[in-house]
Parts: sequence; structure tokens; C-alpha cells
Amino acid sequence: MHHRGGDLNDSELDRQQIRRAIRQMDNELVFYLLDDAISLLSPAQLSQLIAPYANPEQFAAHGTAPQSLLAKVLAFQRASSAGEYYQEVPNAARNCAENSRGTLSWIADFRRLLDGCVAESNITRSRDICQAFQILFALLDRLDDETAEEILFAEECGSWMVGIEWKRVLPAWFRCLAVTAEPTEYARRVEAIINRHCHGQEAEMLTLACSVKASVQQNPAREG
Repeated sequence: MHHRGGDLNDSELDRQQIRRAIRQMDNELVFYLLDDAISLLSPAQLSQLIAPYANPEQFAAHGTAPQSLLAKVLAFQRASSAGEYYQEVPNAARNCAENSRGTLSWIADFRRLLDGCVAESNITRSRDICQAFQILFALLDRLDDETAEEILFAEECGSWMVGIEWKRVLPAWFRCLAVTAEPTEYARRVEAIINRHCHGQEAEMLTLACSVKASVQQNPAREG
């Protein structure tokens, strides 16, 4: 399960205990932890972290215009469909139940983009954010429908691999969808995704979806 940290201050964390915990993690968790760290560190901290292993200057951004979240999601969709993440596990390692670097990279990028959708849903409820959510959800469906052969390599493939916290993600999507879809369409799409991904929590999530819809109707926001 993919969890986001709370509001602990740095002084409340024992670094040595963290080191010991990381050394007990499997390689996949360490991969995801490092990937998250890249997003969390300041530019100066990231440069300092990289310096002993690679020249930070080779990663300098040279006036590249920042992409919108939707543009990043569309690029991810294209890369996924083009097989850019597909990488088989070497035969010698297949009995270790380890995923390939390509599969780990796909999951890490998917999580980061989905987190971006959740974050931006608190700023704007635009159609672009809703579209970004839908593209990512459609990729998940491909994992479950066994139509993701070119996306990633896995002995057993499914959306469960990504470890999504649906109770955190869906309310953000509900907010976007509530202002971009007609009531009938909203109900249809909400029910479909809850039935697909929230087994055992359907009633709770449907109640939440209705609550979000009512709140948006009472306090309509400007669409982006």
C-alpha cells in the first residue's frame, strides 16, 4: 500500500532507526522511497544527494517550459502504450517474485502523476484534471483486463500492484467529476469505479460520492 507521510517534524524522527528500517526493506520499497525523495527534496538537497554518484550538472534544466499535469499524463499514456516501460525480469531472477526496473518505474511514475491529480484537485476542478484522472484510471483498467502486455511485464498483473489509497484518491476525483459531468453521468462513472476498486467499501464510498456532489452543488466552483 502506498502511504503518504503525516506532519511529523524532522526532530521527531530517529534517523538511525530509519536507516535500520530501510535496510530491512525489499528492493522494491527502497526504489519507491528514493523516487519519492526526488520529489520531496529541495533543488540544493537533491544536488547534494546526487553529487557523490553522478554529476548534478548533467541533469540541469535548461529553460525547459514546465508542462501542465494533463500534458505529463498524456505523455505517460503514450510512453506506456509504446512499450517504453516494458522490461522483462531476467530468467535467473524470476523465482524471486521481483518486478523489473521497468515495472517499478511505471508504478512510481503512475503514483506520482496520480498524487499530482489529487493535489491539483484542491486548487482547481477543471476538465483537464478530470481528464488526467480518467486517463490514469483507464490504464489501471488495462492492468485488470489483461490488455497491458506492452505496458509492463509481470507474472501476475493487476491494479493491486500500484497500491492505491482509494479513500484518499476518490474524493479528489469526485470533486472534479461533480462539476464536469451531468448528474446521470456522474452517478454512472462513480458507481463503475467503486464497484471495480472498492470491494467491501461500496456503500461507504457511494455515500461519500453523494456528499461530495451535494457540497459542490451548494458551492459551485469555476471550471478551468
